Amino acid sequence: MSNDAKGSLKVFVANSTDFPVGTILRWSEVSAIHHIRQGIYQRNGLLVSLLTDFGKVNPCYPDYRGNLPGEIFYTGSGRRGDQKLDAANRAMIDAISSGHAVPLFVKLAPGKWRFEGYWKITSANYIYDEKTDRMVWRFRLQCVDAAG
Repeated sequence: MSNDAKGSLKVFVANSTDFPVGTILRWSEVSAIHHIRQGIYQRNGLLVSLLTDFGKVNPCYPDYRGNLPGEIFYTGSGRRGDQKLDAANRAMIDAISSGHAVPLFVKLAPGKWRFEGYWKITSANYIYDEKTDRMVWRFRLQCVDAAG
C-alpha cells in the first residue's frame, strides 16, 4: 500500500465517528464504518475498526478488560484451531508501529452496539490459551479517549 493510500485511510478512520463514547448504535450505523461482521476490519493491510462482545454473545472471542483503566486484551482472528498470521492479525500487528487509533464497538445484544471510543494496539503476543486449548493472538489495546 502506498503512503498516500495509508494516509487517506487514516483520515477516513479518524473522521469516521462523530458520536460520543457510550453512544448506543444500530448495526446499520456501525456497518457504515465496520463493513464486515468479523471483529477485525482491515482494508489493504491497514486496521480500520474493531468489534467485541467480551465473550458474552460469542464465547470464542473472550476479550477482556485489563487491570488498568482504558486497557483491553483483544483476541485475534480465527475461530478454530491455532490462529494464523492472517491479514486481520497482520493488520493488528502493523497498527502497533503505525500508532493510529481505531474505533471500537461493543455488541450489547442483536442489533445493539455501544461506541467505546478510539483505541491503539500497543502489543501483540502469540500465546497458548488453556481454556480453548489453542494458540491465539492476544493484543493489548489502550484507549485514547478520556472516557476509556
